[in-house]
Amino acid sequence: MSLIVASQIGPEFDSLAASHPAVARVIPLPLDDAAAVGAIAAEADALIVRPAPVWKSIAAAGPPAAWPGKLRWVHSTSAGVDYYPEWLADAPWFSCGRGAASDQVADYVIGAIYAHAKDFAALSIHAADQWAPRPQRNVFGRTVAILGLGSIGLAIAHRVRALGAHPVGIRRSGAPADGIAHAGSIEEAVAIADDIVIALPATGATRGLVDARLLAHAKPDAHLINIARGSIVDQDALLAALDADRLGFATLDVTDPEPLPAGHPLYTHPKVRVTPHLSSNWPTVIPGLHRQILDNIAAVAQGGPPANLVIRSRGY
Repeated sequence: MSLIVASQIGPEFDSLAASHPAVARVIPLPLDDAAAVGAIAAEADALIVRPAPVWKSIAAAGPPAAWPGKLRWVHSTSAGVDYYPEWLADAPWFSCGRGAASDQVADYVIGAIYAHAKDFAALSIHAADQWAPRPQRNVFGRTVAILGLGSIGLAIAHRVRALGAHPVGIRRSGAPADGIAHAGSIEEAVAIADDIVIALPATGATRGLVDARLLAHAKPDAHLINIARGSIVDQDALLAALDADRLGFATLDVTDPEPLPAGHPLYTHPKVRVTPHLSSNWPTVIPGLHRQILDNIAAVAQGGPPANLVIRSRGY
């Protein structure tokens, strides 16, 4: 069958989708028009969404009348679906962009590990009288705790192992993954880690998970890296741990809120590096993301289901 597809992604994808043999028509959706999102349920078979201001503006109002209407499938370009109102998942199928940016995010994490261990700005000299040994941290032999072994966590673990470091994972199911060592608990993982990587989904269960109690288990020179969601870290507890030398450093690609308000201490703290939620390296991910969605369009047109379904009870 042919699908009518509503899309928030933009002209490049809309043109690709319009040429797909399983697409009857593409309806471009503006990123800030709540009325258009509500009306689309009566017209479209599929809705392709991205994190955009419209979702925050309409979340509190509840679902549009007769939602999900004609919609058979809603797809989020992002792997995380915490940005959207819960009612968006009321369509028969709700899928996400899981895996599309895993390699890019994993590369960011490895870059953060090296930037902290081999701080070239600190190692560089600018005069002959500065020619002297300077201390460095090892990457080889480090233990990297990866909290969350989904697509991103596994990509990080494989790179960590290739560096001669030791990945240790924690996942919800507790099942082994690709030969990666598993800690008995999240506290155990944090306690043995030189680098602590947060790769968990944002859910009610993970909000504030990295708090003062958990950080108390960390080594005093441990490096915390968050590429998941800012809500998972208690930022006040993080600052307190850094100030008390109970934690060595933090690399934060995500914060709560985003952006942080002007003057927030995380911006200027000497033990913190903040980047503006760019670890997915979005421009390089777009072609693969488009292919992923087009493959899903073909699957749904043939009776489905799409790949990367979100399990509503888990929130990811």
